[in-house]
Amino acid sequence: MLSEKKLTLAVAESCTGGLLGSMITSVPGSSAYFLGGAVTYCNDAKEGLLNIPKQIMIENGAVSEETAVGMADGARRLFGSDLSISITGVAGPGGGTAAKPVGLVWIGISSEKETFAREFHFSGSREKVRSAAAEKAMELLMDSLVH
Repeated sequence: MLSEKKLTLAVAESCTGGLLGSMITSVPGSSAYFLGGAVTYCNDAKEGLLNIPKQIMIENGAVSEETAVGMADGARRLFGSDLSISITGVAGPGGGTAAKPVGLVWIGISSEKETFAREFHFSGSREKVRSAAAEKAMELLMDSLVH
């Protein structure tokens, strides 16, 4: 669909650690539309590479709607793509809190028209959470291309 619409894509990943970019590049010919990705696992990388203001992460945390939106916007600007996807979450098994439990994932999508993020809760092992997050990101991308 990206090729048909002559659109380019970039990604910014945290908890998935490059899994989404790997899924995208597993498709032959993906170089026609995929410009690249940034694995911004730590907050300093989110701030330095994607230009997310430190205050956003201090006030909302790395796993938040605001950070997912900032990551998506930052990736689109960094790579000069038409669209971008971001993923930030708590994959587990540790690191969760009552407010941000293991399995909480925010996925952001950015385009010239709009940038938004959606909240998801996945269960299972660390690998299952990471895989489910990457698959959901692909699903959101497909939905945004159809509509």
